[in-house]
Amino acid sequence: MLYTFSQTHYDPDELQQILACVSENDAVVLWQNGVLQAVRSPQFFANVPNVFVLENDAHARNLHIEIPTVSLHQFVELTVSYHPHIAL
Repeated sequence: MLYTFSQTHYDPDELQQILACVSENDAVVLWQNGVLQAVRSPQFFANVPNVFVLENDAHARNLHIEIPTVSLHQFVELTVSYHPHIAL
């Protein structure tokens, strides 16, 4: 399954519950304003496998993030490899 997070703010309890469901067979992409989650709440993503930040969105916000980045092309590849897709 592919989880994408595009919002600036999520309820911490809900975010923790969602991320607890992510397995090694899943991927998480932070994009649009969701890239700010990597700065605001990095502790939630520290132990989650296959977490990525969309490179263009991080650069647009001048963020330097330790979470691995993916290009738009790589993001498309993730959508093919991981399905279904849940946009949050």
